[in-house]
Amino acid sequence: MSAQESAQHPPQRIGVVVESLSGETRVAATPPTVRHLLGLGYEVVVESGAGAASGFGDQAYLDAGAGIGQAWDADVVLKVNAPSDTEIARLRNGATVIALLAPAQHPALLRALADAGVTALALDAVPRISRAQPMDVLSSMANIAGYRAVIEAAHVFGRFFTGQVTAAGKVPPAKVLVAGAGVAGLAAIGAASSLGAIVRATDPRPEVAEQVKSLGGEYLPVNVVQEAGTDGYAKATSADYDRAAAELYHEQAEDVDIVITTALIPGRPAPRLLTAGDVAVMKPGSVVVDMAAAQGGNVEGTVPGRAVVTDNGVTLIGYTDLASRLPAQASQLFGTNLANLLNLLTPGRDGQLTIDFDDAVQRAVTVVRDGDVTWPPPPVAVSAAPTARAAEPKAVPAAREPGAKGPRLTPARRYGLIGLGMLALFLLVALAPAQLAGNFTVFTLAVVIGYYVIGKVHHALHTPLMSVTNAISGIVVIGALLQIGHENRIVTALAFVAILLTSVNIFGGFAVTRRMLSMFSKG
Repeated sequence: MSAQESAQHPPQRIGVVVESLSGETRVAATPPTVRHLLGLGYEVVVESGAGAASGFGDQAYLDAGAGIGQAWDADVVLKVNAPSDTEIARLRNGATVIALLAPAQHPALLRALADAGVTALALDAVPRISRAQPMDVLSSMANIAGYRAVIEAAHVFGRFFTGQVTAAGKVPPAKVLVAGAGVAGLAAIGAASSLGAIVRATDPRPEVAEQVKSLGGEYLPVNVVQEAGTDGYAKATSADYDRAAAELYHEQAEDVDIVITTALIPGRPAPRLLTAGDVAVMKPGSVVVDMAAAQGGNVEGTVPGRAVVTDNGVTLIGYTDLASRLPAQASQLFGTNLANLLNLLTPGRDGQLTIDFDDAVQRAVTVVRDGDVTWPPPPVAVSAAPTARAAEPKAVPAAREPGAKGPRLTPARRYGLIGLGMLALFLLVALAPAQLAGNFTVFTLAVVIGYYVIGKVHHALHTPLMSVTNAISGIVVIGALLQIGHENRIVTALAFVAILLTSVNIFGGFAVTRRMLSMFSKG
């Protein structure tokens, strides 16, 4: 952009405001993300005290290059939560506000923003597509909330998560059930498993079983065919599935110590997973963390924002601010997602926010544009399952082009080549010196034995196994030591190099093996 154009279009100003929602500790931009926004050409002003609850003082923002002052009259206002009616009135006409707006649940909010003549971008409307992952605030916050749910449960639970055998007696491990294996559920599975608990998980999508297993959990299937969603989120379950799942939840409620529920369907109330009867059969001292409490709750009896204890001694935690309970981490991830979105909206890196409705991500997040409600956007179909293809007629084989792979070997040709190989091996052994023949025989046997030994080892252990093999192969250092005092200086030099390299091989092999094997041990 030329100097004249810069004068005609000065950089827009981004305002980072104080959150007014009670208990909110996050901030929409951190000092590191402020530097990123400045790099996009914007001016940044932060309202005094905006980052105090997250541990970011005004001086940190000043050091990052931002100004401290009035932020509500900026061209672009960044928030975590949706603005209140009073805050909407503070936005100037033509401004852009970016926040978590929950457009499907709050049509009146969209109408109020449209009446104010502003443009509104909903961070919770980012589509679940690959290139939008760096801007997916919901996933970032769900990851933190899932981890924090386990911490809250552990705080209330009266025992260790991991099992122990002590002089004072045996402590059994805690049993944890995670309902839903999305981002929050997987984070909870990983956290509970790392603390040593026995973790079980269930989800309508059977394809998540491998992810559950990889984090140390056991997947509990509900043996009912369930249609998959096409937008990256779980789909509403069928009546047959709900009946089978209810039996599973009741059975698990009697056995487990902790239940963490994460089931949410965008635009709809949270599905009911545990009834009062399920909670009633849980053991005294058990804990339930309902992560869907803000949307109606997955558990009957949950009170949003509070922890209550039932008559049979079960604690129901319905905190709606789990992500905010890790304010510095949550603000860091939130601010990074927001900076990535602004990176997309500023293609010229000239401090000018530009919305392109031909871009699926930008169209999806824009819920109000210049005073007009643009929600809902056209659907963006996303499916993890491959699209079924119609049966295709077999084509008639065409002539082979140069460079193309030829047909497979016929059995006769294959056996002929094997025979030639055996003949060549026989001639080599018959005509070669006795020492060479012996060495070649040992080599061949080593290849065969090695093939079958390696083939019986789980692929996850191949790296430590090969590391040990490399270390053992360092036995050649003995030969080098025998030659280190040779009268020929060239031989001595080569022996020294051999000793050096094989020493690295030995120590490095065992170091890698130790580090890899530690990944497979608990505690």
